[in-house]
Amino acid sequence: MTRVFLVDDSAFVRRALTRVLALEPAFQVVGEAAGGAEALARIPAADPDLVTLDVEMPGMDGLQVLPALLRWKPSLKVLMLSAHTRNGADATVAALAAGAVDFIDKTTFNVMDLEYLRREVVDRLRALAPERGPGRRAARVPPVVPPGPTAAELGRCELCVIGASTGGPAAVQRILQALPATFPIPLVIVQHMPVGFTGPFAQRLASLSRVRVAEAEDGTRLVRGMALIAPAGQHLRVSPNLAVVLTVEPSDAKHIPSVDVTMRSAARSRPGRVLGILLTGMGEDGADGMTTIRAGGGVTIAESESSCVVYGMPRAAVQRGGAGWVLPLPEIAELLARLGKPGGQEVPSPTEASIQRK
Repeated sequence: MTRVFLVDDSAFVRRALTRVLALEPAFQVVGEAAGGAEALARIPAADPDLVTLDVEMPGMDGLQVLPALLRWKPSLKVLMLSAHTRNGADATVAALAAGAVDFIDKTTFNVMDLEYLRREVVDRLRALAPERGPGRRAARVPPVVPPGPTAAELGRCELCVIGASTGGPAAVQRILQALPATFPIPLVIVQHMPVGFTGPFAQRLASLSRVRVAEAEDGTRLVRGMALIAPAGQHLRVSPNLAVVLTVEPSDAKHIPSVDVTMRSAARSRPGRVLGILLTGMGEDGADGMTTIRAGGGVTIAESESSCVVYGMPRAAVQRGGAGWVLPLPEIAELLARLGKPGGQEVPSPTEASIQRK
């Protein structure tokens, strides 16, 4: 059973979450707090596996509580509850970079609608909870084969597309911070986020990275040394002349923006010359896109389970044959960082023990 602690200054929200979780036999609410100081005083004794933490609270807010919780228990999974305001978005992005695994825009749900709460909260908590028992579906794990993507394979890539969801903001930040300003190909990043959050996410990454980072706009050309973040609420396609095309279609996609949509368009615009990378996340978005890139002769890398917050999207890519390589996040960041350095085409192979090839 997964132990959950609730932190929110709204008693109404705490009651609604308690009611929803009480209907789920896999979860047990082991405590609650109305503020940051109270949470820090009560949580150690309750020893939860997961904490829902409100971003904005009087006194000690969620950003102040989060690092203290992770120092106490580094394995703790913290799901932020954020208000959809500019200050709330900035604080939420900072919390994700500091170690929170995901967030929910709590202004978008009606706490009286228990079914909506179940979908928004319980489904995410279930994905974040440790998987146990014989029913766990294992990925088809490729055998370990050195030496990794060759310099020739990486050297012919003209575009890199990175997809991520739950746990992705911190993973994307780690990769971009590792890149030199001379990174030789443009990057497109599709991170699942609600509308209003990708702008602050791009601005934070820009302040921490040597490559240029911006939220994508329609018509923007993709150039080396620049990373564009797909804006929430719109799909990002890549045109044949490496320009951004933003559209709401397909409007019935589960995720907007969709990693699959971006990766497929990239594969069409640069056949055999795309580097596709799929990071941590719930669900299967990106698995088909990775398969398309690989089938066209491109290079595809999925993050390994060992470093994923949620091994969902990368697992689906492995199972569908879309992952040419499976590497932990630090190895992915190192591999990309070497591409932009002098002599970077001679990419030293990551350690054999950390690489899996299909």
